[in-house]
Amino acid sequence: MADMGQWTRILGIDPGSRVTGFGLIDIAGNATRYVASGCIRTGAEAMPDRLRAIFDGVHALMLEHAPHEVAIEKVFMHRNADSALKLGQARAAAICATFVQAAAVHEYAARAVKQALVGQGGAEKAQVEHMVRALLKLPDALAPDEADALAVAICHAHSRPLAGRLARLGALRVVRR
Repeated sequence: MADMGQWTRILGIDPGSRVTGFGLIDIAGNATRYVASGCIRTGAEAMPDRLRAIFDGVHALMLEHAPHEVAIEKVFMHRNADSALKLGQARAAAICATFVQAAAVHEYAARAVKQALVGQGGAEKAQVEHMVRALLKLPDALAPDEADALAVAICHAHSRPLAGRLARLGALRVVRR
């Protein structure tokens, strides 16, 4: 088992204007452990009030759990421009709330998250939840937004080693020029 000093905490966020899922995991080498997950529910109030609830909820998570890194799902274009705009606003409120900590924010497309966890970008929500539960050894069912947020965190955890290697290669190229 890894020493506590080696663990990196990741907050995954699945933004939504009515329900924003969150999931926290710790990683150390190839070890991953579940920390917490849930949903920030905003209800039917006016959009500014919903954005405040999302901001306050993510802000509280940042203060309570102090993640080192944040992974958030990117906005995809909906058929309805108004829905896409609301989703973008919810996403922005969540990102702005992370600024209370010095945590790096990483963005992932929904298809990339599904590809990383299930092996296909068009996977169904039930398949994503199944893989999240299997990877984190969780016995109980998860809310769809909660499972998606944990999936984003796991996707980021799996992407980190490659991103680090690519960054080092890029740095080496700059030195050689």
